[in-house]
Amino acid sequence: MSASQDPRDELVEHLPALRAFAINLTRNTARADDLVQDTVVKAWSNFESFKVGTNMRAWLFTILRNTFYSDRRKAKREVEDVDGAFTAQLSEKPAHDGRLQMRDFEVAFKQLPDEQREALILVGASGFSYEEAAETCNCAIGTIKSRVNRGRAQLAELMSLNDDETLEITDTATTAVITSKAISGI
Repeated sequence: MSASQDPRDELVEHLPALRAFAINLTRNTARADDLVQDTVVKAWSNFESFKVGTNMRAWLFTILRNTFYSDRRKAKREVEDVDGAFTAQLSEKPAHDGRLQMRDFEVAFKQLPDEQREALILVGASGFSYEEAAETCNCAIGTIKSRVNRGRAQLAELMSLNDDETLEITDTATTAVITSKAISGI
């Protein structure tokens, strides 16, 4: 290499050898190509650390090797999720949706008669059985069932919910108050 030649020009000469080394390390041509690309990007962005007159091939191979082992260490800490099942479990609905609907729920809930609110809180939110709620309110089981039913129907009407709509409230206790599915086992 002449003194006036830019050392970056030499980098292209080493690409086939870098790719062969990467294929041997990864045993996968696509991953090897990615590794070579990462190596070239790192070398190009750190050329100021390369000392002109030293062995560029060795410098490039060191970058490739270090990148390969760094990627392997990172991969050990990562969870492979090719079908997205794990990610789906970690996803969360935006909190603002729940807050807006929660505010609508609170406004509608305050409009219910005291007896219906009390029944919904006991049976839905607190998880009381109809029998326990009836005993607490000192009334018949049928009265509690009726109050819960009427309260849910009135909430749905006040909130303009159709039968096929789901309410996206993140608070499970609130959801239990307004859905009959939550207490179907009671």
